[in-house]
Amino acid sequence: MKKVYLIHGWEGTPDNNWLPWLKKELESQGFEVFAPLMPDTNTPVKAVWLKTMQDLIKNPDENTYLAGHSLGCQAIQRYLESLEGDIKIGGAVLVAGWINDPMWEGRSIDETKVVHDWFDIPKDYEKIKSHCKNFISIFSSDDPFILKSNWEEAENILGAEVIVLPNRGHFDEKELPEALDAILEISK
Repeated sequence: MKKVYLIHGWEGTPDNNWLPWLKKELESQGFEVFAPLMPDTNTPVKAVWLKTMQDLIKNPDENTYLAGHSLGCQAIQRYLESLEGDIKIGGAVLVAGWINDPMWEGRSIDETKVVHDWFDIPKDYEKIKSHCKNFISIFSSDDPFILKSNWEEAENILGAEVIVLPNRGHFDEKELPEALDAILEISK
Protein backbone atom coordinates (compact mmCIF):
# COMPACT_ATOMS: atom_id res chain seq x y z
CA MET A 1 0.00 0.00 0.00
CA LYS A 2 1.18 3.51 -0.79
CA LYS A 3 1.84 5.63 2.29
CA VAL A 4 1.98 9.41 2.52
CA TYR A 5 3.42 11.32 5.46
CA LEU A 6 2.27 14.94 5.77
CA ILE A 7 4.68 17.16 7.70
CA HIS A 8 3.30 20.50 8.83
CA GLY A 9 5.37 23.64 9.25
CA TRP A 10 6.58 25.84 12.06
CA GLU A 11 3.75 26.88 14.39
CA GLY A 12 1.52 24.52 12.42
CA THR A 13 -0.45 21.41 13.22
CA PRO A 14 -1.78 18.56 11.11
CA ASP A 15 -5.20 20.21 11.47
CA ASN A 16 -4.47 23.55 9.85
CA ASN A 17 -4.16 24.90 6.34
CA TRP A 18 -4.68 22.38 3.55
CA LEU A 19 -3.31 19.32 5.37
CA PRO A 20 -6.68 17.91 6.62
CA TRP A 21 -8.18 18.35 3.16
CA LEU A 22 -5.20 16.65 1.51
CA LYS A 23 -5.29 13.76 4.01
CA LYS A 24 -8.98 13.16 3.28
CA GLU A 25 -8.48 13.36 -0.50
CA LEU A 26 -5.54 10.95 -0.46
CA GLU A 27 -7.37 8.46 1.76
CA SER A 28 -10.30 8.52 -0.65
CA GLN A 29 -7.82 7.50 -3.37
CA GLY A 30 -6.59 4.51 -1.36
CA PHE A 31 -3.44 5.93 0.27
CA GLU A 32 -2.59 5.28 3.90
CA VAL A 33 -1.91 8.78 5.28
CA PHE A 34 -0.07 9.85 8.41
CA ALA A 35 -0.16 13.45 9.62
CA PRO A 36 1.73 13.66 12.92
CA LEU A 37 1.80 16.61 15.26
CA MET A 38 5.47 17.50 15.28
CA PRO A 39 6.95 18.34 18.71
CA ASP A 40 7.50 21.86 20.02
CA THR A 41 5.94 23.38 16.95
CA ASN A 42 6.49 26.95 18.23
CA THR A 43 10.24 26.38 18.61
CA PRO A 44 11.00 23.45 16.29
CA VAL A 45 14.36 21.78 16.89
CA LYS A 46 15.94 20.03 13.92
CA ALA A 47 17.24 17.00 15.84
CA VAL A 48 13.89 16.44 17.58
CA TRP A 49 11.85 16.67 14.38
CA LEU A 50 14.31 14.38 12.59
CA LYS A 51 14.05 11.75 15.35
CA THR A 52 10.25 12.03 15.27
CA MET A 53 10.24 11.31 11.54
CA GLN A 54 12.73 8.47 11.86
CA ASP A 55 10.56 6.84 14.55
CA LEU A 56 7.37 7.36 12.55
CA ILE A 57 8.45 6.24 9.08
CA LYS A 58 9.21 2.55 9.37
CA ASN A 59 10.77 0.73 6.41
CA PRO A 60 10.60 3.54 3.83
CA ASP A 61 10.49 2.34 0.25
CA GLU A 62 9.30 3.35 -3.22
CA ASN A 63 5.68 3.26 -1.96
CA THR A 64 6.52 5.94 0.62
CA TYR A 65 5.76 9.58 -0.19
CA LEU A 66 6.38 12.72 1.82
CA ALA A 67 4.65 16.08 1.57
CA GLY A 68 5.60 19.08 3.64
CA HIS A 69 4.67 22.68 4.20
CA SER A 70 7.22 25.40 4.96
CA LEU A 71 9.65 24.16 7.64
CA GLY A 72 8.18 20.69 7.13
CA CYS A 73 10.07 20.71 3.81
CA GLN A 74 13.34 21.22 5.69
CA ALA A 75 12.40 18.30 7.93
CA ILE A 76 11.78 16.14 4.87
CA GLN A 77 15.15 17.07 3.35
CA ARG A 78 16.96 16.37 6.63
CA TYR A 79 15.09 13.06 6.97
CA LEU A 80 16.13 11.98 3.46
CA GLU A 81 19.69 13.01 4.23
CA SER A 82 19.65 10.71 7.29
CA LEU A 83 18.71 7.57 5.36
CA GLU A 84 21.36 4.93 4.85
CA GLY A 85 22.23 2.45 2.15
CA ASP A 86 20.10 2.14 -0.95
CA ILE A 87 16.77 3.14 0.62
CA LYS A 88 14.75 5.20 -1.84
CA ILE A 89 11.27 6.66 -1.39
CA GLY A 90 8.83 7.27 -4.22
CA GLY A 91 8.82 11.03 -3.97
CA ALA A 92 8.42 14.25 -2.04
CA VAL A 93 6.21 17.28 -2.53
CA LEU A 94 7.61 20.44 -0.99
CA VAL A 95 5.12 23.31 -0.58
CA ALA A 96 6.53 26.74 0.29
CA GLY A 97 9.78 25.10 1.29
CA TRP A 98 13.20 26.57 1.66
CA ILE A 99 15.99 24.92 -0.21
CA ASN A 100 18.73 27.11 1.19
CA ASP A 101 18.28 30.68 2.34
CA PRO A 102 15.10 31.64 4.14
CA MET A 103 13.82 35.19 3.85
CA TRP A 104 14.40 36.09 7.45
CA GLU A 105 15.22 39.79 7.70
CA GLY A 106 13.45 41.69 10.46
CA ARG A 107 12.55 38.62 12.53
CA SER A 108 12.98 38.26 16.29
CA ILE A 109 16.09 36.85 17.93
CA ASP A 110 14.15 33.72 18.97
CA GLU A 111 12.96 33.15 15.40
CA THR A 112 16.49 33.66 14.10
CA LYS A 113 17.79 31.02 16.56
CA VAL A 114 15.28 28.49 15.23
CA VAL A 115 16.28 29.19 11.63
CA HIS A 116 19.98 28.94 12.49
CA ASP A 117 19.40 25.48 14.01
CA TRP A 118 17.92 24.23 10.73
CA PHE A 119 20.59 25.82 8.52
CA ASP A 120 23.70 25.49 10.72
CA ILE A 121 25.11 22.56 8.74
CA PRO A 122 24.92 22.52 4.93
CA LYS A 123 22.78 19.74 3.52
CA ASP A 124 24.25 16.94 1.44
CA TYR A 125 22.03 17.30 -1.62
CA GLU A 126 23.55 14.37 -3.47
CA LYS A 127 22.62 12.12 -0.55
CA ILE A 128 19.14 13.66 -0.32
CA LYS A 129 18.54 13.06 -4.04
CA SER A 130 19.88 9.50 -3.83
CA HIS A 131 17.05 8.60 -1.44
CA CYS A 132 14.12 10.09 -3.38
CA LYS A 133 12.92 9.23 -6.89
CA ASN A 134 10.97 12.45 -7.53
CA PHE A 135 10.67 15.94 -6.12
CA ILE A 136 7.98 18.49 -6.88
CA SER A 137 8.37 21.95 -5.32
CA ILE A 138 5.38 24.28 -5.22
CA PHE A 139 6.02 27.98 -4.64
CA SER A 140 3.93 31.14 -4.60
CA SER A 141 4.95 34.29 -6.46
CA ASP A 142 4.31 36.42 -3.36
CA ASP A 143 5.45 34.20 -0.48
CA PRO A 144 6.76 36.49 2.30
CA PHE A 145 9.20 33.85 3.60
CA ILE A 146 10.69 32.25 0.49
CA LEU A 147 13.34 33.97 -1.60
CA LYS A 148 12.83 33.52 -5.33
CA SER A 149 16.34 32.04 -5.52
CA ASN A 150 14.83 28.91 -3.92
CA TRP A 151 12.83 28.30 -7.10
CA GLU A 152 15.99 27.81 -9.16
CA GLU A 153 17.70 25.93 -6.34
CA ALA A 154 14.82 23.46 -6.16
CA GLU A 155 15.24 22.74 -9.85
CA ASN A 156 19.02 22.90 -10.10
CA ILE A 157 20.03 21.41 -6.74
CA LEU A 158 17.21 18.94 -6.03
CA GLY A 159 16.22 18.25 -9.61
CA ALA A 160 12.65 19.10 -8.66
CA GLU A 161 9.81 19.88 -10.98
CA VAL A 162 9.03 23.45 -9.94
CA ILE A 163 5.53 24.91 -9.94
CA VAL A 164 5.13 28.63 -9.21
CA LEU A 165 1.57 29.71 -8.53
CA PRO A 166 0.55 33.37 -8.63
CA ASN A 167 -0.34 35.22 -5.44
CA ARG A 168 -0.91 32.35 -3.00
CA GLY A 169 1.16 33.77 -0.12
CA HIS A 170 2.55 31.06 2.15
CA PHE A 171 -0.24 28.60 1.20
CA ASP A 172 -2.34 29.07 4.32
CA GLU A 173 -5.49 28.08 2.43
CA LYS A 174 -7.91 25.25 3.24
CA GLU A 175 -7.45 23.29 0.00
CA LEU A 176 -4.43 22.82 -2.25
CA PRO A 177 -5.38 20.79 -5.33
CA GLU A 178 -1.89 21.32 -6.76
CA ALA A 179 -0.37 19.31 -3.88
CA LEU A 180 -2.86 16.48 -4.47
CA ASP A 181 -2.10 16.50 -8.18
CA ALA A 182 1.64 16.42 -7.44
CA ILE A 183 1.36 13.39 -5.15
CA LEU A 184 -0.84 11.58 -7.65
CA GLU A 185 1.67 12.37 -10.42
CA ILE A 186 4.73 11.05 -8.58
CA SER A 187 2.92 7.97 -7.27
CA LYS A 188 1.81 6.62 -10.67
